[in-house]
Parts: sequence; C-alpha cells; structure tokens
Amino acid sequence: MADTSSSLHLFADVLARVHAVCRALAAESGWPEGIDFSRVVVEPPRDATHGDMATNAAMVLSKEAKAKPRDLAEQIAAKLRSDALIDKVDVAGPGFINLTLRPSAWAEALGTVLREGPAYGRLSGRSKVNVEYVSANPTGPMHVGHCRGAVFGDALASLLQFAGHDVTREYYINDAGAQVDVLARSAFLRYREALGEDIGAIPEGLYPGDYLKPVGEALAKEHGDKLCALTEAQWLPTVRAKAIAMMMDEIKDDLAALNIRHDVFFSERSLIESGNNKVAETIAFLQAKGDIYEGRLPPPKGAPVEDWEDREQLLFRATAYGDDVDRPLIKSDKSYTYFASDIAYHKNKFDRGFADMIDVWGADHGGYIKRMQAAVKATTSGTAALDVKIVQLVKLLRNGEPVKMSKRSGDFVTLREVVDEVGKDAVRFMMLYRKNDAVLDFDLAKVIEQSRDNPVFYVQYGHARGHSIFRNARAEVFPELPEEAGARIAWLGESALERLSDTAELDLLKRLAIYPRTLEAAAAAHEPHRIAFYLYDLASEFHALWTKGRDLPYLRFIINNDAQLTKARLAMVQGVVSVLASGLAILGVHAPDEMR
Repeated sequence: MADTSSSLHLFADVLARVHAVCRALAAESGWPEGIDFSRVVVEPPRDATHGDMATNAAMVLSKEAKAKPRDLAEQIAAKLRSDALIDKVDVAGPGFINLTLRPSAWAEALGTVLREGPAYGRLSGRSKVNVEYVSANPTGPMHVGHCRGAVFGDALASLLQFAGHDVTREYYINDAGAQVDVLARSAFLRYREALGEDIGAIPEGLYPGDYLKPVGEALAKEHGDKLCALTEAQWLPTVRAKAIAMMMDEIKDDLAALNIRHDVFFSERSLIESGNNKVAETIAFLQAKGDIYEGRLPPPKGAPVEDWEDREQLLFRATAYGDDVDRPLIKSDKSYTYFASDIAYHKNKFDRGFADMIDVWGADHGGYIKRMQAAVKATTSGTAALDVKIVQLVKLLRNGEPVKMSKRSGDFVTLREVVDEVGKDAVRFMMLYRKNDAVLDFDLAKVIEQSRDNPVFYVQYGHARGHSIFRNARAEVFPELPEEAGARIAWLGESALERLSDTAELDLLKRLAIYPRTLEAAAAAHEPHRIAFYLYDLASEFHALWTKGRDLPYLRFIINNDAQLTKARLAMVQGVVSVLASGLAILGVHAPDEMR
C-alpha cells in the first residue's frame, strides 16, 4: 500500500489510510459516484483492550456498497492488514473495525510532537466565528456566576483560534433596558449621599451595594449640586451614562484580572439611536419577508410568561422556524421587547460577516434558545448558525460550607474577591473542569491544596516536574542540554525514540498522540472542558510513570550509564511538557517551570 504523508498527526494519518482503502474498494466494486467519505471517522475505542483505534467505515458505507456491514468490514480489514503502520485488524460486532498499530507508530508520533513544537495539534479551520460571552448587565461588579461564563467563553474562543478559525470575542452591553434606569436612580441616591445628605436605608427595588458610592462621588465632583435642581427626566440620561461607563470600566478590570479581553463591546443602545434605528429596520426586513404579522397570543400553559399580553400585537412568526410559539416584538407601551433588540443585534452580527455565531448564556436563559435560533434562521435565510452554550450555576464553598455574601456587592460574592483569594489559574482551570451545563461546586479551600485531588495543581505540577527532570539531567548526564525550549526540542529531536518500548512509556506516547484528535473534537463540539480533562489524564500518566521509576530503577527518566535511553526519555518528557503548555495556554492557565 502506498504510504501516506508522514506530516499528518497519527489519527489523521490512519484516517487517510482508511479513506484510501475505502476509495480503492469503491473503484474495484463499482460503488456509486459521489459517496461522502467524510462520514468515515477514526477515533479511540471506548474499551482500550479492543485496540488503539476504531473506525466506523463499514457501518456508514454499507448502503452504498450494497453489502452487509460485517461483510464490508471484512473486505476493508483485509486491505488494512497489508498496511505497514498497522499490526492487527479485528472486526467486531455488526461491523466495527478495531486497529492495533505497530509500536514504532508511537515513537513516530512523538517525533511529530517534537518537530511541530507549539504548533502540534493546530488545525486548519477557516470560518469567521463570533463568540459572545459574559454580556453581564452593567449594573454592578461581576459575580462568580459571571466568572464561569467569562472563563468558558474565553477558553472556547482560544480553542477555536487554535483550530484555525478567525475568532472575534464580543461583549453585548445591555444599556437600553429598564435595569439601567434603576442603576441610574441608585447612583443618583449615592450622588445625594456624596453631597452630604443622609439617604437612610436603600429603598427596595434599587441596587443596595456599596459599589455605587464611587459613582455618586464622581457625579458630585463633576456636577456639584446642580443635578439636584433637575427633574428625573433631565438628570437620568447624564447619571445613567456615567454609571454605565464606570460599571463597564470595573467589569473590564474584573475581566482583566482573569486575563480576559474582548475585541468588541457592542452597545444595545446603539441599535435604537434616533436616525439609526436598527431594530425598526430589522422588523421592516422581516415584515417584507412575511415573518411578522398582527395577532393575538394564546394564554400560556402552566406558569405565567412575562412577555404574554392578551391583546392584538406585532408578532414574529417564530413557529415557522422551529420555536414553540410566536413571539411579541413591541410592548403595550410601544417600546421594543428585549427579543426585538436581540433579533436586530444578531442580524447585525450576520451583516458584519459572521455566519457562525456562538452565544454563552447563563442557566436562567435556557428557555430563550429556540426563539433566538429561529430569529437567526429568519434573518439570514438559514445561512447562519447560532450555537447557544448554557453555563450552569456555581456553588461557592469553603471546606464544603456555603460562602457568605459580600458586603461590598450587597447580595453576592464578587469575581474579584474569588480571584484575589485563590488566583487566576485556579479559577480558570476549575471553572473548566466540569461540563458547562452541569452545576459546579467551587471550594475555595480545595483549589489551593497541593494534591492530586486539586486538578489545576496536579496539571501545573506535571509541567514543572518535566522541567525539574531537565535540570537534573543537565546536572547529571547532559550539561549541553539547552535551556531554551526551541533549542532543546531541536537537540532532543535526534533521539533514538525506538528505545521507548516499556508499556507505561507507550501508554504515555499514545496519550500524546491523541491530543490533536482531542482538540478537533473539542473545537467541533464547542466544549473546552475536554481539554481540561485531557490535561489531567496526561499529567496523571506522567506522574504515574515517574512514581514507577522510583520503585523500578530501570524506568527512571535518567539512566546514568545509558545516555541514549536517557535522551529518548527526555524527548518523551519534552513531549509531555510541550502538550501540557499548549493545552494550558488554550485554557488561559500559566504553565510554571517550578512550583513554589
């Protein structure tokens, strides 16, 4: 069989070989033209005892081949058995094909890791993607719930960038709704307080936190007591603009503490500014398409729906695009519904060139997904895709006990308080060490423990342990081992990697080889938590091999009387260090050379 390109990552290489076999069979057997071979995949088997890789080729191609899956699997297996890379091929069940590779394949895969360095696992996606995340109302400091969405969105954006996509990180500022008027009234109260007035208890319905005191002081400094002589209608726009600006500055500072920065901050108010009313334009656009009509909504079943009114009103025909009910666009007071603004905003994204959109929302917005996806279908004639990722709640604990609320915020613990207590790395990693749609218990005491039970420590310690091994090797065997990563990788690239033959070593090499496949799957599913899980597994296998070497001297990374084997094992350590650093960078977590 003709050899495929050695530049492919191992899973991609084997997939290319399977595709080649299937195309050869198609030509020999006269299969129909235009068969979609992209449905054929190669992935790790669910049970490692079944082999190194598995393919569904026979299962998905049996219809075109006009053969039973099991019979087709035997034909494919017969051809794959002649491949020099493959040691063993088994057909299982109704037609699954399990592959076991020759041991040399794993050494070659390590060679790819060393050769590609920081680029190992990079993909070649080409799409332009908008990731909108955080988008917290600018009515106060960010809390722990916002923190999870912020970290998830930022890591997802980094993952998609590593996968080759052109990613824009966006924050939608909700600065046009009733909540920012409440913010302004709350800030005006603090303004009067800054002027010396005794304001007493904060009235119910206003924001009680101390975080608005600096806004009141800034207003007092800027305007003196002049605002007191104005009516609410006169002072509200001024106070609102100042409060929003200061709250957004604080939000950006909070995000910066997590090393999160957005490319675009998009104002909701900009959609409805006089002379540039994008909401009205979007409604007119949908009206012209026949997607809007005057009608009445039936009363909701079960719990009341806040946007239902028993009256003739302007409705978006959401049911034509997969939603459960049509949706109102204008309230009885003639103002736009939130949904109307959201439709205009997502149309604006599409008009800016984003056919791929990802929104990261809080758990309380799950019921909003269908209508928003319907709106995107309608405004883009089905040419754009919106994926909404729901981020579930965070339960903040300390030694298993719920953490009390913050005095500064009034009713929640702020993001900054958590980052200041446990550090950026612990916050970022642990916010990703659970699937986004599962509730997360975040224990402030446990995330700073130096133990295997603390995943962020365990992964970072893996990277630091690798560098510790380099320092020891430099002192004991190879004083010429370069300290600079690029030079060290080049030096180790000349190692006799075939010396890596122990089962524990091969298991570690297999884990390194699966990294590109993990990245590909995580990027396709929009699930950065898969990278966090992978890194923990890789670090665990690395630590386990180090521990074995303590008990079995022949497995130690440094063998003083065997320089060739030591160099090969240092190359393996470099592979681990490179991949740990790569994955941690995607998650936005520091990869330390030493742990103090």
